[in-house]
Amino acid sequence: MRHITTNDTPAPTIRGIADHSWQARALCHNMPPEDIDELFFPAARDRAAIDEAKSICGRCPVKKACFDYALDNEIRHGMWGGLTEDERRPWHAKVNKRLDYSRVKAAFEGRDVHLSDAEREAVTRHAYVRGWSPERLAYALRLDLDWARDLMRNAAHAVADRDRYWDQADETEPTDETTEDDDVTSPVQVPRQVQTDSLIAALRKAA
Repeated sequence: MRHITTNDTPAPTIRGIADHSWQARALCHNMPPEDIDELFFPAARDRAAIDEAKSICGRCPVKKACFDYALDNEIRHGMWGGLTEDERRPWHAKVNKRLDYSRVKAAFEGRDVHLSDAEREAVTRHAYVRGWSPERLAYALRLDLDWARDLMRNAAHAVADRDRYWDQADETEPTDETTEDDDVTSPVQVPRQVQTDSLIAALRKAA
């Protein structure tokens, strides 16, 4: 008996580490190798080649995927995502501090994405709050079990410290020197995206 099925699931926006399918849609994909070397790996002062490469990259439908690939794989030489190696240098310097919650959500959905230390910490804390076991975290993040246990232990301490701080903050009463209209500056800088209700709901659904 024949069954006809359809899959209406939208294409994922975050690709896995081993997913190179985007390269087939790049405008430079079918160019001769010698042209690619000349345009996308030019000499430092070859402005004509750099400008032509930027013109091609500006029209490329997978420019962002190309840029992410260079960052995730520490490719510092050549033109990637429309940026030269000098233009990408600041991005490479701070990539390990990147906190992109779309990548955090993709990790919970089972995609093998390259996570920074900050993103891995966000995944671990949320997994701890959701009651994940170290074995489940190790499988989701492709980690050694002992490493996953250490991450869970650190997450437990971080969550306990956070709850202790907020308990103290709730018990603090305003003094005569402060009013409700005054701006109160928290000693702990909490990123705005942490407090986004839609983000929290999406993470809970993914977990």
